[in-house]
Amino acid sequence: MARKSRKKKQESILFAHQQPKSAIAEAFRTLRTNISFSTYSGAKKAILVTSPSPDDGKSTVCANLGVVMAQAQSRVLLVDCDLRKPTIHKFFELDNRLGLTNLLAQNRPLDDVVYATRVDGLYVIPSGPIPPNPSELLGTAQMGDLIKGLRGAYDVVLMDAPPVIAVTDAVLLAPQADSVLLVLKAGTTRIEVAQEARNALQNSGAKSIGVVLNVIKANGGGYYNYYYSYYGDRNDQNQTLTT
Repeated sequence: MARKSRKKKQESILFAHQQPKSAIAEAFRTLRTNISFSTYSGAKKAILVTSPSPDDGKSTVCANLGVVMAQAQSRVLLVDCDLRKPTIHKFFELDNRLGLTNLLAQNRPLDDVVYATRVDGLYVIPSGPIPPNPSELLGTAQMGDLIKGLRGAYDVVLMDAPPVIAVTDAVLLAPQADSVLLVLKAGTTRIEVAQEARNALQNSGAKSIGVVLNVIKANGGGYYNYYYSYYGDRNDQNQTLTT
């Protein structure tokens, strides 16, 4: 049985939950639809969310995508695989003393680390305590077996991973996922850095790579909005970063 969140208040970063009629929430629903069109009918999905660099907004994208997928009656699990700078537990006001690292390093039961959220159908495995050897833990056969098992228990498994360029964690996890979402920040992410991240993921054996373009300035306005697009499919990864 999933554990309950200790706190009721959620961070305002969960736009899709707190502002469901906003343009931002609608953009996430569009992303959800585009992802569903790119998958096989009825297939279970494990999706890795990462970015080339820190502060591109990958964790925000991962959390809000989880919200809108759960709102569409899917059973969704968010797994915080960022064992260096975890944030998912903060978004949902969850206890982070038990999580993924306890599963991998201590063989804790799965029920001990799965938390229910205030969004029906959405569950979270936080990172747990930050370990001294994140890459070694994420690269184990045990992690691969865990992902396989979670595929059978949930309709969608979203994994928030560290940035690609900074460390090897996302590259280690990418072959275990059915697809990868690479989050780019408009006006900030350099094209050569995005291409380097894309190449690293492709070389690792990523099956499909999509792009999420984050924080685009709204036309005619002095504020920043969010817009998301998904490109690429299982058969043509060259579509990525070409639009």
